[in-house]
Amino acid sequence: MAVNYICRHCKTSMGSLESTSITEQQLGFHFLTPEERNDIIAYDLNGDVTVKVVCDYCNEALNTNPDLMLVSNPLQ
Repeated sequence: MAVNYICRHCKTSMGSLESTSITEQQLGFHFLTPEERNDIIAYDLNGDVTVKVVCDYCNEALNTNPDLMLVSNPLQ
């Protein structure tokens, strides 16, 4: 199983964990509400997990220009 972290805005790969023994508790997924889980985590048919987070670049751009949050795809 791989856990792949990507930026939800620019789709940049931010890292990956390859492990068959890692648990959702170790990743902190159990702290998320069901709505947050549906928004942040995607499970592939092959068992891989994709976690959508925000990279530093996009975070800085959104903090500097909060009006970008009104656009459906602010940082393409």
